[in-house]
Amino acid sequence: MSTGTLLAIIIPVVVVVAALATLGWYTARRRRLRERFGPEYGRTVEDAGSRVAADRELSEREKRHDALDIRPLSPAVRDRYAGDWQKVQGEFVDRPEDAVHEADLLVASLMRERGYPTDDLAQKLKDLSVEHGRTVEHYRAAHDVNERSLQHTATTEQLRGAMVHYRALFDELLSDGGRPQAHT
Repeated sequence: MSTGTLLAIIIPVVVVVAALATLGWYTARRRRLRERFGPEYGRTVEDAGSRVAADRELSEREKRHDALDIRPLSPAVRDRYAGDWQKVQGEFVDRPEDAVHEADLLVASLMRERGYPTDDLAQKLKDLSVEHGRTVEHYRAAHDVNERSLQHTATTEQLRGAMVHYRALFDELLSDGGRPQAHT
């Protein structure tokens, strides 16, 4: 067999193998992102307009998140926050709008304590989505009701729902997403 014939066979095979390897890498990456971000993956695809753009966005979120100094809570700080939550929850019966607003502030405080930036809502949601992709939608829903409650347009049932939503993220942040806590 001549060199030209061998090259005519080998080059296409190498190209096909490289294309399959690249496709496999992208497929595995997409699957990992879907598993990590949960429902947030679909939301990002919709917002970005394509899976490729969403994958890029979510990978950027991971890089940004990796640069943050996310810290576990000490047992004393965790106990303090748990007590603060009980107080906020106890206020709901008499002052539901105030309780929802205080819950929003408490979640933001807990995020800050853990090392998440809390200045910009959109960025908070992106940063949270990396480790809390399954509960970040709770935060969105609760925050929306909090905004309506500040204008006195939220119903008592919506306020109750907001407390439940805040609690879902609060518990996850308090417990470090279910991972064992490092004791400081």
